[in-house]
Amino acid sequence: MSVVVIEFITLDGIVSDPDGSAGTPLGGWAFRHGPEAVAGDKFRLGSTLDDGVLLLGRRTWQLFSRLWPNRDDPFSRRMNAVPKLVATRTLTDVSAWAGSHILTGDLLDAVKRERRDVVVTGSLGVVRQLMAENLVDEYRLLTFPTVMGTGHRLFPEGTPHTELRCLAAEQIGAAVLTRHRRPSR
Repeated sequence: MSVVVIEFITLDGIVSDPDGSAGTPLGGWAFRHGPEAVAGDKFRLGSTLDDGVLLLGRRTWQLFSRLWPNRDDPFSRRMNAVPKLVATRTLTDVSAWAGSHILTGDLLDAVKRERRDVVVTGSLGVVRQLMAENLVDEYRLLTFPTVMGTGHRLFPEGTPHTELRCLAAEQIGAAVLTRHRRPSR
């Protein structure tokens, strides 16, 4: 089992509001490069979605549950079919997106017990909890040639020191997909 974090990110490490849905003044920065910049399996998840599970925070799940169920291309079918765990203290009904289940109990314990690969997308609060406990095995970052100067950073000051190994770097349209993995546990 691996925990894989996927994020749209700017050159200066900002991950907040890439699609503009949060309404921040500079939000939507990923989509300024065109819809093809974010469409399809840009993170090269492939069979991980067939055999794994998505872990989403409440806000990301709410956004995705409005978008993905209405799409019918090959990647969307994979996103709609994958089991989804929702880390939330406020939602009680996640039936709007098939395969969604509210994560019960402690987030970290649930991830440690999971036997499938866990893919975390967006969900910065969830990602930071996993990072604090050294549970992230791989980062797949789609880096856009944008400097925000402000916003939430994936690795804020105070993030624990971690050595990673670069597995791959690939240009995808205007962005670059990098895959970084920590040494085996």
